[in-house]
Amino acid sequence: MIPLGILAAAAGIVPITVDFLVIAGGGGGGRYFGGGGGSGGYRTSAGTSGGGASAESALTMSTSTNYTLTIGGGGAGGANPGGSVGTNGNDSVFSTTTSTGGGYGAGSSSGGIAGGGGGGGGGAGGTSSAAGGAGTTNQGFDGGTKSATIGGAGGGGSGAAGTNVLSGNVGGTGGAGVSSSISGSAVTRAGGGGGSNNSAGAGGSGGGGIGATDSSDSTSGTVNTGAGGGGGSNPKAASPGGSGTVILKYPDTRTITLGAGLTGSTATSGAFKVTTITAGTGNVSFA
Repeated sequence: MIPLGILAAAAGIVPITVDFLVIAGGGGGGRYFGGGGGSGGYRTSAGTSGGGASAESALTMSTSTNYTLTIGGGGAGGANPGGSVGTNGNDSVFSTTTSTGGGYGAGSSSGGIAGGGGGGGGGAGGTSSAAGGAGTTNQGFDGGTKSATIGGAGGGGSGAAGTNVLSGNVGGTGGAGVSSSISGSAVTRAGGGGGSNNSAGAGGSGGGGIGATDSSDSTSGTVNTGAGGGGGSNPKAASPGGSGTVILKYPDTRTITLGAGLTGSTATSGAFKVTTITAGTGNVSFA
C-alpha cells in the first residue's frame, strides 16, 4: 500500500506549517464626551494573543488549496451631539481563524459596546455611570467604566483594559496593545482609543487614537493596527478605528499567491517568508 503522504505529494498537495497574526478592525470612538473605541481582536500563533492568552497552534495548510482571507475595516466614530453613534470594527478572517471587530465607545451616558476589545463607557451625565463593553475571551480586554463624572473612559486594548474615569477632568487612557515579532522585529498593535474630557485621554500603545477636548480634535486608530479611535467631545466628533491586518509566516522554500481582491507584500526573515496583507477580501494559496 502506498502511504497517504506520498499520494498527497504526487497530487501536488503538501502540508505547510503557517504561523499567523490576525487582527480585526478597531472600534470607533463614542460621541459627546465619549469613550474610546476598543481594539480589534488579536489572535496569533507566534507569541502572546490578546486578552492575556497564550499562543494558538500554528495552522497546517496544503499546497494548491484556496483559503479565505479578509481584512476588517475600522469602525466609524460618532458624530457631534445630534449625530450618529459610532460602529464596531469589522472582523478579520484567515481560514478557520476569525478575530472579532473592536467595540465602539459609548456616548451620552451609555455603556460601551462589546467587541474584540470593549468600547469605553462615556457621556456627559455627571451623576450617572456607564460601564465599558466586554472584550472577547482570548482576543482583548474590557473597556473602562465612567462613573459620576463628565467624560469618557478608555477603550479596551488587546493587552490591557481601558482606564476608568471615576473623577476629575481627564479622559480615560486606552488599554495597551500587544507586541509581536512575527515579522522579525517587535511591533505593538491593537491599542484601545482614549476617552474625551477637558483633558484628552491618551491612546493605548499600539496605535490607539487620542480623545477629543472642547478645543482639540480626536485622532483615529492607526491604520493596519486594529487600534480603537478616540472619543469625541461636545463640539468635536469622535474618530474611527484603525483597519486590521493579517501576517503569515512560512518556510522560505514556499511561495504564496494573493487573490485579486487582496493587497499585501512579502519579505524574508531568516529561513522564512513573511507576508503582510493590509486590505481586501479574497483567497490565498501556497505552492
